[in-house]
Amino acid sequence: MQVPGMANDGFMLVDSFIDALKAEKGYSVHTCRAYHSDVLSFIDFVFKDQEVKEGGCQTIFLEQVKKLDKNKIRRYLAILVRSGKSKRTISRKLSSLKAFFDYLIKSGHITANPADMIPFPKLGKTIPRFLNIDDLFRLLDSIKTETLLDKRNLAMFETFYSTGMRVSEMEGLNIEDIDFKRQMIKVFGKGSKERIVPVGKRALTAIKNYRDSLNENFTTLFLNKNFSRLSSRSIRRILDKLVKDCGLNTKISPHTLRHSFATHMLDSGADLRGIQEILGHASLSTTQIYTHVSMDKLMQVYDKAHPRS
Repeated sequence: MQVPGMANDGFMLVDSFIDALKAEKGYSVHTCRAYHSDVLSFIDFVFKDQEVKEGGCQTIFLEQVKKLDKNKIRRYLAILVRSGKSKRTISRKLSSLKAFFDYLIKSGHITANPADMIPFPKLGKTIPRFLNIDDLFRLLDSIKTETLLDKRNLAMFETFYSTGMRVSEMEGLNIEDIDFKRQMIKVFGKGSKERIVPVGKRALTAIKNYRDSLNENFTTLFLNKNFSRLSSRSIRRILDKLVKDCGLNTKISPHTLRHSFATHMLDSGADLRGIQEILGHASLSTTQIYTHVSMDKLMQVYDKAHPRS
């Protein structure tokens, strides 16, 4: 942003907005980071050519915000389209702006939301990427157990595939969240919603082997080399290296493991609502994106069972 005084006050308002999202909505660190970046990018677009003297800048900033209309926001979105941003990215950025203006209304700074009448772009249903069972097993079986970090990696990715957790949920796990006897894990998902998910014996055994190798009884479940909490970014980097080392010629993310878990469960006959509960989806329609990938399995069942097929 090019306007010194206005920038500072704009940043302060955006920071307050993000604090409100955390406190009232329970949004994750990653969601808050995205909203923060989205709003600042828009502020930069709106005010980059303006010069404002020091002093009273928050008032000036808000006066400029009050002058915004949907046409200005539409021009911003059009620039994003021309720059090659996906519909999903544009939809999130528009959602960030709507939420920011709603915050300014709620806090008494403005009286109307200039983004209210702008519709979200229609999103096509994307096919979730997943690994077939052979490739998934190839990846997991390639993880060594020679060092402490090897044991951690095996425990972590066995748990990913066993539970279908999000990477942010994996990052936040503590040892007390694991119930070894009942084979359950307590997970804190989006919006700080708590759920209990089953976990397989293979993952629990890997976790126990890893934890038994630690010299201290740390609260955090998965630790980095400095014995502090392993970050989501580090988890992604570790997975990238494991994928490369085992020779899988494809791009895989922690979310790919989540998709693989859901797809394999559905293929094996699991109930869609059960998968919804395990994944922590608020709506069944979110889980239904996995049904198309199991169409081959469904057709096999139909051909075998229907008397007039």
